[in-house]
Amino acid sequence: MNAVPTVPDHQRDALDLEDALEESLGRFPAAELTRSVQTLIRQYREGFDRSVPALSSQVAVAAYAGYRMPATYSAVSAALRQVALLAPGFAPVTQVDVGGGTGSALWAASAVWPTLRTVTVLEQSPAAIAFGRRLAGRAPAAAVREARWQQAAIDRTPPSPAADLVTLSYVLGELSPDVQEDVVASLARDAGMLVVVEPGTPAGYARIAAARRRLAGLGLHLVAPCPHDGECPIRPDQDWCHFAVRLNRSALHRRIKDGTLSFEDEKFSYVAASARPWPRAESRILRHPLKRKGLVTLRLCTEGEGLADHAVSKRQGETYREARDVVWGDAWPPRVP
Repeated sequence: MNAVPTVPDHQRDALDLEDALEESLGRFPAAELTRSVQTLIRQYREGFDRSVPALSSQVAVAAYAGYRMPATYSAVSAALRQVALLAPGFAPVTQVDVGGGTGSALWAASAVWPTLRTVTVLEQSPAAIAFGRRLAGRAPAAAVREARWQQAAIDRTPPSPAADLVTLSYVLGELSPDVQEDVVASLARDAGMLVVVEPGTPAGYARIAAARRRLAGLGLHLVAPCPHDGECPIRPDQDWCHFAVRLNRSALHRRIKDGTLSFEDEKFSYVAASARPWPRAESRILRHPLKRKGLVTLRLCTEGEGLADHAVSKRQGETYREARDVVWGDAWPPRVP
């Protein structure tokens, strides 16, 4: 008898979200969603007018959820899984998701940490709250279904109650530069673990780099992706620290984005910091490993050498086999100290 293939937990949770999205978006005409998505794409390219709420109508929120939620969920999930790998003893019970939109980080955190019981989502758009709450009502996880949604403006000192886990994803870019670091510092005060995620662009990384400096300056311990608390060795005029996750597009996702490919790659930058120290990666893989016959070359961020290219040959046995299996964004070596 052939074995029934198993679906990894994070992929199964992504399918749960996809099903909930399909059902929630079904009450909107596809043509109307597509038009709203094109408007959103233009705003992302040209920049948002901060004086006008981007998610002010039900169809705009639905279009955003269909257009961006699968990607932001995948990126946040990837970042949180790296945190969980490095901090296996971290089992959050409470979460606050700041600027939560329609709930991507809520779904992602619950998938990574089934220990979550009490979740609060802070969001300023009533339409986003309404859509996110309806969507969450279809989730298998009780923490998602029973999440508390609170309308709140994200300013210098957002009203964030103390929590084991605080998430701030795809939010900093919507704030003025003079507010961003104050928000990060404010959220860090009462967070057991703070995870900040931004788009994997040079501008997104610049915001993460600033948040990283602020968190380290406050005496917090950087957990991921960094292998150290020192100055980032990446020169912003030459490169930027980012990672990527590939996600499958559903038929509806392709239709409203007017896309033909069955997948897309979401690039993201992130930083996680904690009030207490956790084991850190010895180094972090910053690019797709270069794999040739009998040799794997890894581009690494390290504590002692800064940026370094590390070659692993077939003669190194088990280490070589590990190098063949790791991917961009993984810790190296994969064994946590």
